[in-house]
Amino acid sequence: MRIYHATLNTLRGLTCAAKTEAAPRQEMVALALALPIGALIAPNISWYVAMIASLLVLLAVELLNTAIERLADRVTMERDARIGMVKDFGSAAVFCALCVAGLVWVAAAAVRFDLLSWAS
Repeated sequence: MRIYHATLNTLRGLTCAAKTEAAPRQEMVALALALPIGALIAPNISWYVAMIASLLVLLAVELLNTAIERLADRVTMERDARIGMVKDFGSAAVFCALCVAGLVWVAAAAVRFDLLSWAS
């Protein structure tokens, strides 16, 4: 029963994020598009798993950042330097995850299309 309720909570969170926040919605669309496109680009199944996993991690970080921002706004809507710094940390985390995803996808494409002589 616990797994059932956890699944409902997850679906509710994903639905709410998709309906109310642009960044998670865009990353969900990117993930949906990446599933078939990644199969064409990936040199093998290991690369495909890494490519999709990198986008799932990006989405997870974005959802955590969104949660932090929502909680911070709930605490106070006034301009507060410390809360601003917390939000900036979340944004930086999203940027790092985005860089990882980009690197994985570029590396996979480079291997797939034989653009790196040392890749194997």
